[in-house]
Amino acid sequence: MTTPPAPPAPPAPPAPLTPRLDDVRRAIGRRSFCTLATTSAAGRPHVAGVLYDVVDGQLYVNTLRSSRKARNLDAHPQAAICIPVRRLPIGPPSSIQFQADVEVLAVDHPDVVALAAAGQLRSTTGHGELDEPSGCFLRITPTGRLATYGLGLSLWALLRDPLHASGHVDLPARGAAAGSRVAR
Repeated sequence: MTTPPAPPAPPAPPAPLTPRLDDVRRAIGRRSFCTLATTSAAGRPHVAGVLYDVVDGQLYVNTLRSSRKARNLDAHPQAAICIPVRRLPIGPPSSIQFQADVEVLAVDHPDVVALAAAGQLRSTTGHGELDEPSGCFLRITPTGRLATYGLGLSLWALLRDPLHASGHVDLPARGAAAGSRVAR
């Protein structure tokens, strides 16, 4: 009796995509909406959609000092970000995800005032945010790695093989990570 031949080995999955850092940064800069995930002092997760501006690789978000986002970031000054990157009105959106260190800045913080005066915070200051006495800004500094889904692929390739559309790009090392204090 002969033994039947073994089935062929499944093909190896393709290597993860490695989009160019400049392309990922450009995609982040062309958007103004993301989801911001934080954790409370009790360890409970929270996620909210927010508008942002990008200045020198950092995202700036305006919120109220009493918001759950700001309170959570006082307790744990790290967050996770997901930026949807819609390319066409059909098919799954691409996305960029990353972890970040976050500083809570008063609206009169010198960095916020200078960036607003230079017109670099238009998406987050166009509705009177700088005049809100209980407002604050979140300065979000990406850390480590930018994970991507669908970036660097044609839409056809993404639709044909969505299981192998993830990739990543490592960020260059920065100086010391942002602290957990509220900057005033």
